[in-house]
Amino acid sequence: MAVPHATDVRNHWYWRPGWGIGSRFYTWHITFDGQPEVEELADQYRSLLSSQPSLDVIPNRWLHLTMQGIGFVQDVAIDDVDAIVAAAKNRCAPLAPFKITIGTPHVDPESIQIAVDPVEPVRQLRAAIRAAIADVWGQDRVPEPAEPYNPHLSLAYTNTDGPAAPLIEALSSAPNLSANAMINSCQLIVLNRDEGMYVWEPYATIDLGC
Repeated sequence: MAVPHATDVRNHWYWRPGWGIGSRFYTWHITFDGQPEVEELADQYRSLLSSQPSLDVIPNRWLHLTMQGIGFVQDVAIDDVDAIVAAAKNRCAPLAPFKITIGTPHVDPESIQIAVDPVEPVRQLRAAIRAAIADVWGQDRVPEPAEPYNPHLSLAYTNTDGPAAPLIEALSSAPNLSANAMINSCQLIVLNRDEGMYVWEPYATIDLGC
């Protein structure tokens, strides 16, 4: 099912609570290193999206599927982080690697996104990560609501407020593309946005089915 476009867009880069220059945040992502189909798809959209001044296009190395946050580095004890990683290894070991298909982009209020299909294995992986956090902190301390959660890959972020129509029109000229990705791991990363893009350093990788 096609995801409807937003009517208006807004600047994605406002400072959310707790964020600022120098902030570092522990979060779980699916990343796409070594996924040539995903990189090829992003490359084919890049020239189209880069012509839109209201967009900051994501370089291939920072393509990601957002999963589940833990907290700001200064607020989380390193022993807790390592305990969550260990619990995640146990929780994710029974999950089999899975394939997702990335298809048609749509204009979200703050980004150009592509929904993934199927969503259920992504949701199961996120549930396992959330259960691992609960193993360490208890269910009532798991950050971020369980719902709503809509797995997606972002191609670009909006940097201004305004109507979505120019972006919708630009996407209407895009070829019909899709990419497959094999997901066999999930990464805990240390995220920052000091320079107007989400970038990170890896902290731990959890393999599925191990």
